[in-house]
Amino acid sequence: MTFSTADLHDEHEGKVQVANILMQSFGRKSRFSGPISTVKCLEDNSLVRAALEEPGNGRVLVVDGGASIRCALVGDKLAELGMRNGWAGLVINGCIRDSTVVSTLDIGIKALGTNPRRSVKKGEGERDIPLAFGDATIKPGDYLYSDEDGILVSPAELF
Repeated sequence: MTFSTADLHDEHEGKVQVANILMQSFGRKSRFSGPISTVKCLEDNSLVRAALEEPGNGRVLVVDGGASIRCALVGDKLAELGMRNGWAGLVINGCIRDSTVVSTLDIGIKALGTNPRRSVKKGEGERDIPLAFGDATIKPGDYLYSDEDGILVSPAELF
């Protein structure tokens, strides 16, 4: 997959949103894209697991964890599950753990940082709803493009 978010932004300026949030790259793929599926949760990764258990079909799971850095929403087991089930990548407005193992997995993962504490599992949260963080509105079915320069969200596929 060859694209540059900078070039895509220049070509589609005014039609794409930039997610203005500083995230680190953790998976082996630094560049990934696909249609968006969403989860909104706070320190409970039950719905994240449920989503990653489904066939990803090249989608990107965007998780709004409320920017909490108190625990991780994804670790090596969930990242590997997503990779095995065909998810192109994960964007997490929160933390991951097991970053050394995650860095070896053939999946794109962006998150705010790391925390060794696991999340609770109460089944709380919402799936496939519009999210708003980083000055962007992220809707299920929109397209996400991520590389070393940042994250773009588009209502339509760009290539």
